[in-house]
Amino acid sequence: MRTSLKNADVTISDPTSSSGVRQTVETVISDIRERGDEAVRSYSEKFDKWSPTSFLLSQEEIDAAIDRLPEQTVEDIKTVQRNVERFARLQLKSLTEFEAEVEPGIILGQKNIPIDAVGAYVPGGRYPLLASAHMTIVTAKVAGVRRVAAATPAAGGVIPDASIAAMHLAGADEIYLLGGVQAVAALAVGTETIGPVDFLAGPGNAYVAEAKRQLFGEVGIDLFAGPTEVLIVADETADPFLIAVDLLSQAEHGPDSPAILVTTSKEVGQQVLEEIDRQLAGLSTRAVAEVAWRDHGQVILVDDLKEAYAVADEFASEHVQILTANPREALDSMINYGALFLGENTCVSFGDKVIGTNHVLPTRHAARYTGGLWVGKYIKTVTYQEITSVAASAELGELLGRAARAENFEGHARSGDIRASRLAGERPSWAS
Repeated sequence: MRTSLKNADVTISDPTSSSGVRQTVETVISDIRERGDEAVRSYSEKFDKWSPTSFLLSQEEIDAAIDRLPEQTVEDIKTVQRNVERFARLQLKSLTEFEAEVEPGIILGQKNIPIDAVGAYVPGGRYPLLASAHMTIVTAKVAGVRRVAAATPAAGGVIPDASIAAMHLAGADEIYLLGGVQAVAALAVGTETIGPVDFLAGPGNAYVAEAKRQLFGEVGIDLFAGPTEVLIVADETADPFLIAVDLLSQAEHGPDSPAILVTTSKEVGQQVLEEIDRQLAGLSTRAVAEVAWRDHGQVILVDDLKEAYAVADEFASEHVQILTANPREALDSMINYGALFLGENTCVSFGDKVIGTNHVLPTRHAARYTGGLWVGKYIKTVTYQEITSVAASAELGELLGRAARAENFEGHARSGDIRASRLAGERPSWAS
């Protein structure tokens, strides 16, 4: 039986469902379709106070941005990107092509083809998400994507040197200082100076998320992303201080970020509540984290770990952290999560920033039916067929004739009839 030690004060809603967001995004996309670069520049001036001669950065501008950074920052970016690349290459190895002669003369195969052009959006704003450059661009390049066009805002006209460095070092072929809906729309539909892409990746605010939703179908997208989520499963062995630190580390993402503890220990749960209040007092991002915890934080007490895992599966959280005596038990006990973090040595923030697994993950219960961004998202797995035997073709032709006519597809049936008749050297009766 579950008991609530702290409820969420606000029900989570989808900000992209707001009619105002939808209409604004629809207007911007439509305007960019019609006016191209002129509209892009107009919206950049309006929203970011940024209107350079060219939104596309030259190599000299990229080099200058990197030179302005501390050497340690550049080295850290390179280290993290090596970690992301290493994991993406391991994923790539799991994608196998094959060709098999399933019956005499019938050859079936599977081939993996990278998407040709990808748009990678790297958010700016409150937190310039360098890690999003690593996750979207490095992974795309490992997959074999030929062209990656990356965009990030110069909010308030401020050039984001670290984001530029991260995008360049990740392997972006083009870097645009352009943000928001205008960036996503320009990449998707193309303008006079920005070539269209086939796929959009990367997180963003409610407007960026809605733009991706409206453009989906015209281009592919990685995920319909919402606010960052964390859920911790803890037993009596867990450290309340550590739990509080890790919950707040995710709550600081935004005022609408859910942070949830599911525990089998009432004592641990109560101590976590006290620790969070104490730690918030000295947290530099308190203005954000405190609101997220107040409005969307929960502490749920359950009878045992079996129930804890069941509750966690109901939430299907983006990040699930397991702080129990036997954390690997969750691998067999849980099915709904974006990413799993096992044991007290492993924190969600490692996944967010440095460990190498991808941090673009499903939110809003989407972990029930999908995983996150990975190298396979940038690859089309296609099939091919070849029949080298006239006899095999004839046998399948007879089967096709019967199967198609059962569905009233006479044209399909005739394609089969012709193959069947070739073995006997005769034309079908309907062809006489």
